[in-house]
Amino acid sequence: MTNLRTPVEVLSVGHPTYGQTFPCEPSTVELGRALVRDVLGVWHLDGLADRAALITTELIANASRHTPCPEIRLTVGRPSATRLRVGVVDREPSRLPVLSRAADDDESGCGLLLVDAAADRWGYDLHGSDRRPRGKEVWAELRIEGGK
Repeated sequence: MTNLRTPVEVLSVGHPTYGQTFPCEPSTVELGRALVRDVLGVWHLDGLADRAALITTELIANASRHTPCPEIRLTVGRPSATRLRVGVVDREPSRLPVLSRAADDDESGCGLLLVDAAADRWGYDLHGSDRRPRGKEVWAELRIEGGK
């Protein structure tokens, strides 16, 4: 079980990122949500926890549903003083996320719509070379009000 409740020194320089590898399966959602909430607590960003947890749920669910990868890597970072980024890395670069409209009676297909609504921006980055990508990260960012 993931737990960051032990005292951690928060650095005021650089761009901190925390990441952990998990099995690529739906049950990982709860572990991922707990990890994100713990990291945000350490960084004193509890006000973003609900939105970040929702984003985490959808990114992990999409990876477990749409990729055959055995594992994913969840990352939580601060690329700048005013942004929080949650990302899920998998080893399936050919399956890119597509924002599509689900019908009102569809039981699935709304994940990226929720990410789009909750995040200030989202996207994906391919990892590896342009000719031979070896994976991708689907990410979403939230603005940190009064970022230091």
